[in-house]
Parts: sequence; C-alpha cells; structure tokens
Amino acid sequence: MSQKKVLITGDSTNDLSQELLAKYNIKIKPLTITLGDTSYLDGVDIDPDFIYKYHSENGILPKTSAVNIADMVDFFKPLVEEGYAIVHFALSSSMSSTYQNSRLAAEEFEDVYVIDSKNLSTGEGLLVLKAAEMAEAGVDAKTIYEEISALVPKVDASFVIDNLEYLHKGGRCSALAALGANLLKLKPCIEVKDGSMGVGKKYRGKYIDTLKTYVQERLSDYSDIDLSRIFVTHAGCDQEVVNAVVEEVKKTAPFEELLVTRAGCTISSHCGANTLGVLYIRKSDVK
Repeated sequence: MSQKKVLITGDSTNDLSQELLAKYNIKIKPLTITLGDTSYLDGVDIDPDFIYKYHSENGILPKTSAVNIADMVDFFKPLVEEGYAIVHFALSSSMSSTYQNSRLAAEEFEDVYVIDSKNLSTGEGLLVLKAAEMAEAGVDAKTIYEEISALVPKVDASFVIDNLEYLHKGGRCSALAALGANLLKLKPCIEVKDGSMGVGKKYRGKYIDTLKTYVQERLSDYSDIDLSRIFVTHAGCDQEVVNAVVEEVKKTAPFEELLVTRAGCTISSHCGANTLGVLYIRKSDVK
C-alpha cells in the first residue's frame, strides 16, 4: 500500500503570508473575529487595518474566538476524503481552546495529527514551514508530527510593543502598568515561554532605536540559533521601521532566509499596530 500524501494545515494565527501558504500548499482554518454584532473570518473578510480603523472611531477592540469542534471536523473531512494524511498546527493551548478542539475533531479520522505549537504568530509559522518542507521531501505524517513536536520548545518568539493600549483594553495588562509604562516611554518585550506570554526586558527611547537594540541583544550570540530561517513579523509598523530592523538582522546574524510578514487579525487585535518581533528556532530548548 502506498504512503498517503501529507497535507500541512494550521489556524490563521500562524501569520504566514499568502505567498508562503501557496508555495507550500498549506491550508488554513481561520479563527473568528467579532466586532460589535458582526463576526468575520480572520484574513478572509477582515484585515488588521479595518480593526485599527474601527477602534480609532469607536474605541472598541474585537473579540477573537477559537474554532469549535464541529467546524474543525468540517475542515478535516474533505481533506481526509481526498486521501491526505494531515499534520495540523494550532495556537498555543495556554492561549486558546483551538488546539483542544482541533485534537478532539482529529479523533474522528485516521492519520490526522494535531500539534500544540505552544506559540503564536510566526513562532507557530516556523514550525509549519519546517513541516511543509518535510512533507515535500516525502516524509510520512507520523514522523513529521514526532520530529516537529520535538522542535516546539526550541522556538524563540518575542515582540517589542510600542504602546500598551491594546494589551490593556484586552485585559492583558493592568491600568497601572500601562500608565507607568506609557509615562516612562517604556517599550516592553513580550516573550513566549512554555506556551504563555510574559514580559521580558523593558526598553526605553525612540521605537526604531529600541528595536535595533532588541535585535542586537537577541541575535548577537547566534551560536545556539538555527540560522536557516528568521521571521521579522510586525503588526502594521511604518516601512521605515521594518526596513531598519531587516538591515539590523542582516548585520547581526548570517541567516540563510529572512522572511518579513505582517501579523493577522488575531494577533493584531491584542497588541496594536506598532508591534514588531524577530522569531527563529534555537538548537536547544528556550530557557
């Protein structure tokens, strides 16, 4: 019996560009974004700029919803019927019920493997691309699941946030902390560790300068970094800022591939426009 062809799938929080999704034939299940009384599908009929405009006009942030079990069953079913074995990636189980719902839906089928990325944005996207490359090379789904699961704790994901308004309004930062940070012009670095977000170093000064310092500090000692790929992912920063970070990455560490992506609606809803991070995989587990 011939081996099933492997299809890599994921939820919309992995923030991979349409070009990357098409290149690797990655299928996406979008999360739901609710603004007022209207619900949208992340990346399908709503984009981050619409959210920012709505917030500036109404002062309201959207609510994001996990994909339920029935919708995940409906997502997997036609792909399984086409004869695919599936490796599916989900937003960290500490941040959403998307992973749990996807795993329960997968139990309805054979050869559907669900990976808890324990990450978000292109921290998840890095794992998705590694899996897609393995699938292209003819590796079977179970082996991909096992080998990529071992990479999960090696993903180094962090972001620097210019303004805490979105985190505060979304309930992820107290009013006192937001006020103190804004008065002191602090730019906190949000790090993903063990599947959850936490505050790392707090930078101070002009945003573009703090980002350059952040890049130098994250990448200057690259002996433990897998240099095959890095993402510069932002939530709508000015192009001047993005370009400056890209150049700083190139000067600091010799990555083989540098990919620039923009965060989708789910991530942007929680952090706001002036947010940027560098994301990559380490050779050892992130401490």
